Amino acid sequence: MNNLRTVIVCLLAINIVTALGVVYSKHNSRMLFKKSRVLSDSIDRANVDWGRLQIEESTLARYGRIEELATKELKMRLPEHTEIKTVLK
Repeated sequence: MNNLRTVIVCLLAINIVTALGVVYSKHNSRMLFKKSRVLSDSIDRANVDWGRLQIEESTLARYGRIEELATKELKMRLPEHTEIKTVLK
């Protein structure tokens, strides 16, 4: 009878420890999932920013805009045909 009681107490203790392990595991799983969602959202925002910056770069670097800035701000102009000199080697 004493042996049976010891076995039951041991099984109960093992059962409680296992249940606590499951709870701890589930909690960690939820925390890791939450962290992965935060990182995923951060990646999505970075991709949106990257796309916006690529559009902005292509807009700023278009040929017509560069020529316009050179003409207005730097007072540059295309040389006349008579002003072009060819250097031969």
